[in-house]
Amino acid sequence: METEEQARNRFQSELEFVQCLANPNYLNFLAQRGYLRDRPFMNYLKYLLYWKEPEYAKFLKYPHCLHMLELLQYEHFRKELVNAQCAKFIDEQQLLHWQHYSRKRTRLQQTLAEQQQPPQQPPPPHGNAATK
Repeated sequence: METEEQARNRFQSELEFVQCLANPNYLNFLAQRGYLRDRPFMNYLKYLLYWKEPEYAKFLKYPHCLHMLELLQYEHFRKELVNAQCAKFIDEQQLLHWQHYSRKRTRLQQTLAEQQQPPQQPPPPHGNAATK
């Protein structure tokens, strides 16, 4: 049976490893060294799918690692990762997504802030305009 400290260490190690999967260059490294053809390693990646559950996913700083973990379940994707150009393309697409997401999120936050402000009352009429 696992002690509390061992469980905590395993949790931290698995959390760090799962988040490393968000890095396409690391995936390329694993593919080029044959890890993605190793049956025990693939079984480990399958085991790590539990991170998709909300009670675990909430600890992830880079949630797109879950998408990579899911893609790693497919042999065709694993074979393509051997090519450095594939990793570069994924890296560029992630960057474009983050840039677009940031702008879109900023616009959404501004819109929500504007909607939450109480409507402004028109200013009272100026001096002589009220008496006419």
